Amino acid sequence: MAGQVLTEVSAIVIPEREADLVAAYRELVARTLPDGLIRTELLGGEDGHWRIQTLWRDRAAVDAVRAAPEGMAAPRLFRGVGAEPALALFDVKAHRMAQTRPS
Repeated sequence: MAGQVLTEVSAIVIPEREADLVAAYRELVARTLPDGLIRTELLGGEDGHWRIQTLWRDRAAVDAVRAAPEGMAAPRLFRGVGAEPALALFDVKAHRMAQTRPS
Protein backbone atom coordinates (compact mmCIF):
# COMPACT_ATOMS: atom_id res chain seq x y z
CA MET A 1 0.00 0.00 0.00
CA ALA A 2 1.34 3.41 -0.96
CA GLY A 3 1.85 5.89 1.84
CA GLN A 4 1.29 9.59 2.18
CA VAL A 5 3.55 12.09 0.44
CA LEU A 6 4.47 15.62 1.55
CA THR A 7 5.36 18.14 -1.13
CA GLU A 8 7.24 21.27 -0.20
CA VAL A 9 7.52 24.13 -2.66
CA SER A 10 9.76 26.94 -1.46
CA ALA A 11 10.98 30.28 -2.77
CA ILE A 12 12.30 33.64 -1.67
CA VAL A 13 9.67 36.34 -2.13
CA ILE A 14 10.48 40.03 -2.03
CA PRO A 15 8.64 41.91 0.73
CA GLU A 16 6.62 43.97 -1.76
CA ARG A 17 5.02 40.78 -3.15
CA GLU A 18 4.34 38.88 0.09
CA ALA A 19 0.78 40.20 0.46
CA ASP A 20 0.09 39.17 -3.15
CA LEU A 21 1.30 35.64 -2.38
CA VAL A 22 -0.92 35.35 0.71
CA ALA A 23 -3.94 36.64 -1.21
CA ALA A 24 -3.33 34.25 -4.12
CA TYR A 25 -2.94 31.30 -1.74
CA ARG A 26 -6.16 32.15 0.11
CA GLU A 27 -7.99 32.43 -3.20
CA LEU A 28 -6.57 29.09 -4.34
CA VAL A 29 -7.56 27.14 -1.23
CA ALA A 30 -11.06 28.63 -1.26
CA ARG A 31 -11.69 26.62 -4.46
CA THR A 32 -12.24 22.89 -4.73
CA LEU A 33 -9.03 21.12 -3.78
CA PRO A 34 -7.53 18.33 -5.91
CA ASP A 35 -8.44 14.74 -5.17
CA GLY A 36 -6.01 13.25 -2.68
CA LEU A 37 -4.99 16.54 -1.04
CA ILE A 38 -5.22 16.09 2.74
CA ARG A 39 -3.71 19.30 4.13
CA THR A 40 -1.90 22.36 2.85
CA GLU A 41 -0.19 25.30 4.56
CA LEU A 42 1.50 28.50 3.47
CA LEU A 43 4.47 29.21 5.74
CA GLY A 44 6.32 32.50 5.95
CA GLY A 45 9.79 32.63 7.44
CA GLU A 46 12.56 35.12 7.92
CA ASP A 47 14.32 36.97 5.13
CA GLY A 48 11.60 36.32 2.55
CA HIS A 49 11.70 32.52 2.80
CA TRP A 50 8.26 31.06 2.04
CA ARG A 51 7.01 27.47 1.73
CA ILE A 52 3.84 25.70 0.75
CA GLN A 53 3.69 22.27 2.34
CA THR A 54 0.99 19.91 1.16
CA LEU A 55 0.18 16.45 2.45
CA TRP A 56 -1.18 14.04 -0.16
CA ARG A 57 -2.95 10.69 0.21
CA ASP A 58 -0.30 8.95 -1.91
CA ARG A 59 2.17 9.41 -4.75
CA ALA A 60 -0.55 8.65 -7.33
CA ALA A 61 -2.46 11.76 -6.20
CA VAL A 62 0.68 13.91 -6.59
CA ASP A 63 1.45 12.38 -9.98
CA ALA A 64 -2.11 13.06 -11.20
CA VAL A 65 -1.83 16.76 -10.31
CA ARG A 66 1.65 17.04 -11.82
CA ALA A 67 0.41 15.43 -15.06
CA ALA A 68 -2.56 17.79 -15.41
CA PRO A 69 -2.16 20.53 -18.05
CA GLU A 70 -1.99 23.28 -15.41
CA GLY A 71 0.40 21.30 -13.22
CA MET A 72 0.87 21.91 -9.52
CA ALA A 73 -0.58 25.13 -8.13
CA ALA A 74 2.16 25.98 -5.62
CA PRO A 75 4.92 26.61 -8.18
CA ARG A 76 2.48 28.76 -10.20
CA LEU A 77 1.72 30.87 -7.12
CA PHE A 78 5.38 31.59 -6.52
CA ARG A 79 6.06 32.36 -10.18
CA GLY A 80 3.06 34.69 -10.11
CA VAL A 81 4.85 36.87 -7.56
CA GLY A 82 8.16 36.78 -9.41
CA ALA A 83 9.84 34.07 -7.33
CA GLU A 84 11.53 30.92 -8.64
CA PRO A 85 10.21 27.87 -6.76
CA ALA A 86 12.02 24.71 -5.72
CA LEU A 87 10.05 21.49 -5.25
CA ALA A 88 10.86 18.64 -2.86
CA LEU A 89 8.86 15.45 -2.29
CA PHE A 90 9.00 13.39 0.89
CA ASP A 91 7.52 9.99 1.66
CA VAL A 92 5.85 10.08 5.08
CA LYS A 93 7.44 7.26 7.04
CA ALA A 94 5.77 7.88 10.40
CA HIS A 95 3.48 10.46 11.96
CA ARG A 96 1.41 11.23 15.03
CA MET A 97 -1.25 13.83 15.61
CA ALA A 98 -1.78 15.39 19.02
CA GLN A 99 -5.14 15.01 20.67
CA THR A 100 -6.93 18.32 21.05
CA ARG A 101 -9.38 19.15 23.78
CA PRO A 102 -12.64 20.89 23.01
CA SER A 103 -12.60 24.54 23.99
